[in-house]
Amino acid sequence: MSKTIETVDDVVIRFAGDSGDGMQLTGTQFTNTTALVGNDLSTLPDYPAEIRAPAGTLFGVSSFQLRFSSWDILTPGDQPDVLVAMNPAALKVHLKDLKKSGLILANTDSFDDKNLALAGFPENPLVDDSLHEYQVIEVPITKLTLNALQGIGLSQKEMVRCKNFFALGLMYWMYSRPMEPTESWIKQKFGSEPKIAEANDKALKAGYYYGESTEVFASRFEVKPAQLNPGLYRNITGNEATALGVVAAAKKAGIPLFYASYPITPASDILHNLSGYKNYGVKTFQAEDEIAAAGVAVGAAYAGNLAVTGTSGPGAALKSETISLGVMLELPLVIVDVQRGGPSTGLPTKTEQSDLLFVMYGRDGEAPAPVIAAATPADCFHMAYEAARIAVKYMTPVYLLTDGYLGNGSEPWLVPDSKDLPAIPVTFRTDPENFHPYARNENNVRPWALPGTPGLEHRIGGLEKANITGNVSYDPDNHDFMVHLRAEKVAGIAKDIPLQEVYGEQNGELLVVSWGGTFGAVRSTVDKMRKKGYKLSHAHLRYLNPFPRNLGEILKSFEKIFVPEINLGQLAQLLRSEYLIDVVQFNKVRGLPLRSMELEQAIVKTLEANPAQGKRS
Repeated sequence: MSKTIETVDDVVIRFAGDSGDGMQLTGTQFTNTTALVGNDLSTLPDYPAEIRAPAGTLFGVSSFQLRFSSWDILTPGDQPDVLVAMNPAALKVHLKDLKKSGLILANTDSFDDKNLALAGFPENPLVDDSLHEYQVIEVPITKLTLNALQGIGLSQKEMVRCKNFFALGLMYWMYSRPMEPTESWIKQKFGSEPKIAEANDKALKAGYYYGESTEVFASRFEVKPAQLNPGLYRNITGNEATALGVVAAAKKAGIPLFYASYPITPASDILHNLSGYKNYGVKTFQAEDEIAAAGVAVGAAYAGNLAVTGTSGPGAALKSETISLGVMLELPLVIVDVQRGGPSTGLPTKTEQSDLLFVMYGRDGEAPAPVIAAATPADCFHMAYEAARIAVKYMTPVYLLTDGYLGNGSEPWLVPDSKDLPAIPVTFRTDPENFHPYARNENNVRPWALPGTPGLEHRIGGLEKANITGNVSYDPDNHDFMVHLRAEKVAGIAKDIPLQEVYGEQNGELLVVSWGGTFGAVRSTVDKMRKKGYKLSHAHLRYLNPFPRNLGEILKSFEKIFVPEINLGQLAQLLRSEYLIDVVQFNKVRGLPLRSMELEQAIVKTLEANPAQGKRS
């Protein structure tokens, strides 16, 4: 039967099911295919902290949201247009987010009495008219998958596990996506298990052709490619981009990369990715704990490596004393903190801007360290590279803040040409004449002297250093001098970072100031409101210690400063203390990215608080 094809510009799909239903894999495959088609995209994986929560339970639901468009987008979307619900729990958890009149694709085979009870449904929502505000398409996905795989020689349990590929094939048909990229992936992934490969391939095609043949769907949709700037693109997650950023920095600097970490969600993928770059001289080390990882990284820096250690909030706390040692020794070290919800173990799989104050102040004594933050998944490459550049040039530990949303989320990345990346010159001290380990250049930076270099023997350790000589010193005046000197070195980095830019008018009524992974939600909201006539501008901070040297002047050019954060106001506190200004806070700490609609409502309320502010006349 002939099906019409409708062209749409922007779609948000959320795949949801048990943590064992393969929703992350399904979403990733749809994402990779969509990237190849040429759409702009943004993703939001969301999964439970438990490795395998009890099947059918609300806290065991895993989801993957993907937004793809024919124009430039900055967020994975506030609300899905389509919810693929593999069981009642997935429907119960995510129904509140679905747009009214949105489409629910439900696997009817899972809506039995047991699963309905586990999800807390007193009645089957597919038959009690409680979903009348939505378009509901009921598909017996499990049964159709089993029918497609009969005679293939697998157990029923193995065949049922292929139902996610049936759902994927059906969504490929619905949104005019090609199956070939996933077919190739299946062959590569399951090459040693031909029956499993055949089963997944058959399930994928069965789902696709079910959409073509059933009368349930009267039409399908097409999202045309986005008009992106010319160049080579790849879909990339923030953790992948971070890994590539430090690899590129090490190659540009001409020194080995050494990465030490202890596995921790959501930072573990950086270790996994870097372990695949041995042919680029990358060494990875999985330590027995976070303290050991930090210690090994400091040792690697002392030995002349670009040393990097990665973690999340709880691990950053354990590393803190060793990072203080790195500050005192003045060695180049990059600490990647992929933030998650706290306190303590907190929310291991959720996102939060939880650690800004900690990385600013969470070390013993006066131990200042530069802090920078990535804005998008692709920006993690550039900021990882920048963290390495600053660490090497100024001989200091540098914190790079990303978060769970940035680390796991993905978007198209324009692959840069290596010749366009900033230089990272490295000079190891080799001349013993007039050598002093704590002598300084014009940037207050001491020499990088490798152990074993003849004539450059010097003391090392955590006791306070004497100026110039580096000897152990308990002299009060020397300690006061060194504390100020280390602080001045970090403060001096302000002259070596870009001036802060303002999107929109350079002065006026309201400036929205954001940092980290809130960039997409804030910028898209500001854009939308400016088109409606509201007077507001946006400054997104990537450099948090030191702040850009023109930031104070910018803040004083606006009547109100509005600071949205996924915490209780950490940047707001820093801005108040540094610039003695008041700010309007907007704080949501739900383990999820900020929503554009909530931001808009809060900004409108802030503007309306002053009758002189509001829409343009």
